[in-house]
Amino acid sequence: MADESDLEKTEEATPRRLEKAREEGQVARSQELTTFALLMVAGGALWLLGSSFITNLMEILKRGLQIQPEALLDSTSLPVRLFQHAIDSLIASAPLFAVFVIVAAIAPTLLSGLLFTTKALMPDFKRLSPIQGFKRIFSMHGFVELVKAIVKTIVVGGVTALLIWYNKEAVIGLILLPIDLGAESMGSLLLLIFMLIAAAMVLIVGIDVPFQIWQHKHRLKMTKEEIRKESKEDEGDPFVKARIRSLQREAARQRMMAEVPKADVIVTNPTHYAVALKYHGESMRAPRVVAKGVHLLAQRIREIAEENRVPVLEVPPLARALYHHTELNDEIPETLYTAVAQILAYVFQLKRYQTYGGVVPQLPSDLTVPQELDHA
Repeated sequence: MADESDLEKTEEATPRRLEKAREEGQVARSQELTTFALLMVAGGALWLLGSSFITNLMEILKRGLQIQPEALLDSTSLPVRLFQHAIDSLIASAPLFAVFVIVAAIAPTLLSGLLFTTKALMPDFKRLSPIQGFKRIFSMHGFVELVKAIVKTIVVGGVTALLIWYNKEAVIGLILLPIDLGAESMGSLLLLIFMLIAAAMVLIVGIDVPFQIWQHKHRLKMTKEEIRKESKEDEGDPFVKARIRSLQREAARQRMMAEVPKADVIVTNPTHYAVALKYHGESMRAPRVVAKGVHLLAQRIREIAEENRVPVLEVPPLARALYHHTELNDEIPETLYTAVAQILAYVFQLKRYQTYGGVVPQLPSDLTVPQELDHA
């Protein structure tokens, strides 16, 4: 039962899933919102530009009907005249068409925002599959779109039919009116029809937009298994991460071991702890810890130091304090300056003795290590 529930799409889509769907062009879209925007802009454009648009078309029509007798005898002139009138009509209509194209491009972004993607244009042979086509037609989405189209037709067509029926006497009477008065009366009637259709479209859009948003989120829902898989991909496979950490620790250990031959002295516990110190007065403000370890790692540090003739001194309290209170490449604590200075002075004296001879230096026996730093 638990496995079956993990395969049910009950979880909301993650931000990563939403972003991936958006990159593929899968966003919430409302065709009714686009239609409503086009309808409103068309009404506004006709209100503002309709007078000049109709005037230009009437002038083109008038010129087209005014044919000189000699032009009728020239068979080549008529096609030229028709072509010229067609171009004039397109130029007169161009402002309205430009407005419609711009609105058609901008309207979809009102719901989903601006989106540029080419993935939706890539060939997808599943779209050509008749089986997939029938599945889309007879799916729940197809049924909802069918119901929506029927409701829209009933609402818009019903509003228009009722309005015309209510004003049937005025519509029939238009044939008795002069052209100017008839056009004015028809314009008023069309304006009223437009306003009622726009009001009906507001209702349809108010229902469709929330539905499209809900349907988009529902379509992108994920199973619990998909959530776990995505989380694992984001965070990384635990086994791979553990292996990476292991390799990083090994690389850090190798870099640390490479610093042991360059150290000035190794301070030991003698067997549990080993800390390598290095100091250059010209480049360092205080001695630094270049390597440290416990147990087997401490033993390996001592072995490398002995192989490279680096002095190894048994100073248990200092070794413990340095190990617990410093990190790699850190300067030693100020409270240990005196003790470390004595150790380094002894090491430098020992090297001088080994090179030039003389009095054998003695390891200081009164090294002071604060009690709070000594983890005995």
